[in-house]
Amino acid sequence: MYFVRTAGERDLEKVRVLLAESFHATYDELHGTTKVDDLIAHLFTPAALKARLVRRDAEFLVADNGRNIGGVGYAAMSHALTKTVMLHLLYVSPSLQRQGIGRDVFAELETCFPDAEIMRLEVEPQNAAAIAFYRAHGFTEVGRNENSGPGQSGIPSLIFEKPLEGH
Repeated sequence: MYFVRTAGERDLEKVRVLLAESFHATYDELHGTTKVDDLIAHLFTPAALKARLVRRDAEFLVADNGRNIGGVGYAAMSHALTKTVMLHLLYVSPSLQRQGIGRDVFAELETCFPDAEIMRLEVEPQNAAAIAFYRAHGFTEVGRNENSGPGQSGIPSLIFEKPLEGH
């Protein structure tokens, strides 16, 4: 049984391992192991994870069963878009997918931003499982970004949005 809670500094190494596993399982076929290793090295350094943890207008959650971290979610208020929260990370350990962990983490994240009217995310166009998950949770496609990774990555993404309850 996994319980969703706020991440702490002691979780960051397990979170990093989960994100690396999930990224390889999701993206190796699409972009190749080397490119995925580069993304992981850039996005999930201990300093980058800690910066997310301490950001004031953000929420960093883990699904924890007392021994393992089974899922992770991170969202933050957008600085560029009014009343919009950006869902940056929602990953479940590959061996634990389709058991409701992602749903539970996502449901908690939705409640964490009372000032937000919209949740927005970017998803890899070929990541059919993630697209199906987001559509099932009320998101609709609103656009496309041709460089979603660091710099001019050339990695495209689809942009999805969902109105948040109570707005």
